[in-house]
Amino acid sequence: MPQAIDFLKSAVTKTRVIPVMILDDVSLARPLAEALVAGGLNVLEVTLRTPNALDVIKEMVKVEGAIVGSGTVRDLSHMRQSEDAGCQFMVSPGAPIKLLEEAEQVSIPLLPGIGSPSEAMAAASMGYSFLKFFPAEAMGGAKVLKALASPFPDLVFCPTGGVSPDNAASYLSLPNVICVGGSWVTPADLLGKKDYAQIEKLARAASTIGF
Repeated sequence: MPQAIDFLKSAVTKTRVIPVMILDDVSLARPLAEALVAGGLNVLEVTLRTPNALDVIKEMVKVEGAIVGSGTVRDLSHMRQSEDAGCQFMVSPGAPIKLLEEAEQVSIPLLPGIGSPSEAMAAASMGYSFLKFFPAEAMGGAKVLKALASPFPDLVFCPTGGVSPDNAASYLSLPNVICVGGSWVTPADLLGKKDYAQIEKLARAASTIGF
């Protein structure tokens, strides 16, 4: 459902930073989501990299104002599970044609990951115009995205992977970048201390980047 991604594009243009979380402790899910939303970041990605990731998502979707999606989606099973958990979007690290075809069987939109012009063209041929650029820094960073703007004026990107407060603004200054994804807003040490007040401060700072 490439066309259904429009609602996500609209949401991220208001915040421009998507917190990307690897979280297994379900008890942290709701207060963490509440802190992020209070700080101005309401589009949240929870990666399917932990045993309890789906339960974390189920708790986060209960938070008023939160738009929760799953990350590291690699197959139809992941997509079905994301749908059942209440996700409003899904993010994949790659864009194999099989995955893009399978995404048409699911009611929520997919943000597929690409790392090269050929992958961008393949995804575009399937109707996708909003793409994740991953792993952003390892693939050449903002310079590569700037170079992609001319041959692909119809595509916009969400770079993720190595994005930080130090380089987020350089990505967001590009006309073909509408948001970035990063994990710096929810550092492990603050989660370990359950310091949601400080996480809210980090979110509020991140929500001003690119504006």
